Amino acid sequence: MICLAAGVALVGLGDGVVLRWRHAVEKTLWEETWRATPQGLSLVAAYIEGAGAGMEPPPDARRARHGWTWTPRGDARSDVTLRRSGATEDGTICARGACRAMSALAGAADPVHLKPCP
Repeated sequence: MICLAAGVALVGLGDGVVLRWRHAVEKTLWEETWRATPQGLSLVAAYIEGAGAGMEPPPDARRARHGWTWTPRGDARSDVTLRRSGATEDGTICARGACRAMSALAGAADPVHLKPCP
């Protein structure tokens, strides 16, 4: 299971989450799908609305919706750090069929971490 850690608070989210946010410069939507695995947290899907400002899709990306999607490659992680600058709208976390603003789950905490639940 994936937990959201914000300060001393720990919120169980389920075995998979989708993170959504808007790029600070381009204002385009980003999405990442994370899954809990025995090795840690694995990034299993990524989506961006459009390219620009250092956010070009990889060569294996394919057109989807109004942007690009791909399957990232890489090792599982023990922790994913989410920063909240205040310069952009609040990010969204979708889990168990519901999407909520990060502030609804973590208040104003920064940074916020995704990690395997203890």
